[in-house]
Amino acid sequence: MNARHAGVLACGYALLMDSSFMDIAATARGDAVRALDEDVGSGDLTASLIDAQRQTSARVIAREAAVICGRPWVDATLKLVDPALSIRWLVEEGARCQADDVVLEIEGPARSLLTAERTVLNFLQLLSAVATKTATYVEAVRGTRAQIVDIRKTIPGLRIAQKYAVKTGGGTNHRIGLFDAVVIKENHIAAAGGVTAVLKAAEAVAKGAKFIEIEVETLAQLEEALAAGATMILLDNMSLPTLHEAVRINAGRAILEVSGGVTLENIRPLAETGVDRISIGALTKDVKAIDFSMRFSGT
Repeated sequence: MNARHAGVLACGYALLMDSSFMDIAATARGDAVRALDEDVGSGDLTASLIDAQRQTSARVIAREAAVICGRPWVDATLKLVDPALSIRWLVEEGARCQADDVVLEIEGPARSLLTAERTVLNFLQLLSAVATKTATYVEAVRGTRAQIVDIRKTIPGLRIAQKYAVKTGGGTNHRIGLFDAVVIKENHIAAAGGVTAVLKAAEAVAKGAKFIEIEVETLAQLEEALAAGATMILLDNMSLPTLHEAVRINAGRAILEVSGGVTLENIRPLAETGVDRISIGALTKDVKAIDFSMRFSGT
C-alpha cells in the first residue's frame, strides 16, 4: 500500500470512528473526482448541444420510500462540475422520505446540471439503498441488545462511502479493512495450530489494533477461546439452540457476534438469544438501488 492510499484509508477510518465532517467531505470529493473522470472524461459531448448561457433548475425526486443518504457525495459532485450550481436539500441526511417527495433542488447552468446528473443519482441511489436496508434491519431488532454490523463485502473503491451509509441507517461499522483489526477465521486457526495458539500470536502482533476477534464454529471452540482470553468472538452459522447455549457459556465475558445466513425472517430470533452484534454482508453486497429521478423545469 503506498502512502497516498494509506492516507485515504486513514481519512476514511477517522470519519467513521469520529464522524468528522471534514474527513467525510475529503473522502466524498475523492470519490466524486474518480466518478466524474470515469463518466465525463474529456468532456460531455451531448451537453455541449445546449446554449452555454442557458440557466435552469432541477428537482431530484424519490420514486419510493427511503432513508436519504449521500449528501456529501452529491454536493461534492455538483461543486466539482460547477461551483456556480446552487443546491437546496429538502430532506436531511438520514431522514426518511416517501415516494414522490422532492429530495433536493438545484439551480444553475443547464450544461452543468446535465453533466452532473448521472453521477449525482448514482451516489444517491446506492448510498440511500444501503442506509434504507440497514434501517430495516435495525428496526427488526429494536428492543434487543443486538447491534447491526457491516462487513467488508463492499463495492471496490466505495467501502468508506458504503460504511458511512450503514452508520446513517443506524448500523455499526466493523473493521474498515485488513489493516485496522484482527479477525481470525477458520483457515487462520488451522494454519496457526489451533484456537489458543492463534490468539497468543494475535496478542503479540496486533498492538494498536481496533480489536481482536476470533471465529468459532462449535461450543468446544468457544470454551477454548474464552479460556485463552478472547474478548470478541464470532459465532459462525450456529443454530438457535446452540446460540442460546453459547450466550449462557459466555456469561458476558466476551462480545458475541453472530454471522452467516442472516435474513429479515430470522434476525429477530437471533437477536433474542442475547448476542451483542449481528453482522450482515447483505447490507452492502446485495443492494437494490433506490429509484430517484432528476426533472428539469418544464419537464
